[in-house]
Amino acid sequence: MSAREEILGRLRGKLGHSDAPNASNPALDHIQEHHKNLIPKRGDLDKAQRVDLFVQEATRVNATVVRVATLEDVPDQVSAYLREHQLPAKIKIAPHESLKSLNWQAKTSLMVDEGRGAGDDGVSVSVAYGGVAETGTLVMSSGPQSPTSLNFLPLDHIVVLQAADIAGDYETVWERIRNKAGPGKLPRTVNWITGPSRTADIEQTLLLGAHGPQRLHILIVDQPGG
Repeated sequence: MSAREEILGRLRGKLGHSDAPNASNPALDHIQEHHKNLIPKRGDLDKAQRVDLFVQEATRVNATVVRVATLEDVPDQVSAYLREHQLPAKIKIAPHESLKSLNWQAKTSLMVDEGRGAGDDGVSVSVAYGGVAETGTLVMSSGPQSPTSLNFLPLDHIVVLQAADIAGDYETVWERIRNKAGPGKLPRTVNWITGPSRTADIEQTLLLGAHGPQRLHILIVDQPGG
C-alpha cells in the first residue's frame, strides 16, 4: 500500500466510510432513492393541458414558441425564424440523431454545421431532454449528442422539444433522468432553462442576453419521432 492510499484509508475510516468495494455510498443512495417532496397541483394535468401550460409560461418569460406537426417541419421553421429576425442563413446544430436525420439542404438554403458551440456561432439548434409545464422550463441534459456550449454561446438558441416529453413538474423530470441514467449515475450537467438569459442588476432594468442567448425559440413537435 502506498503512502497516499494509507492516508486516504485513514481519512475514510475517520469519516466512517468503508473500503469494501460493495460498501454503500450514502450520496449515491440518496440520489437514487430520492423521495419526492410536496408537488404543486399546478402541473397535474393531462398531456394536452401540459403542453398548453408550457406554451403559456414559456411565452410569459420572453421565449417564443411554435408548434409543428412532425420533426420534418423543423428545417422550414428554423429558416422562417432566421428570416423573421434578419439573421444569416447559417446554424450550428447539435450532433443529435433527430437533427442529423433531417434533410436540411433539400428544404432550405441554410448552411448547417454540426458540433459544439463556438464563440462565433450566431444561432444554435439543439434538442431538449424534456420540459416542465408549471414554469415553461426546458431541461437540457449534457452528452455527446447535446453539447452544453450550444445552450449558452450563440445569441439565438432554437430548441426542439417533443410534446410527449413535457412533464407537469420538476420532480417527474428528475425521476426520468435518474431512471434513464441508472443506479448511482447522473448526467454530468443538467441545465434548466426558463426563457432567454436575463438580468436586472443595473438600475433594475431588464436586459436580455446578459449571460447567454438573448432570444430563445422553442419548436414543440406534436407527433413523437417526427
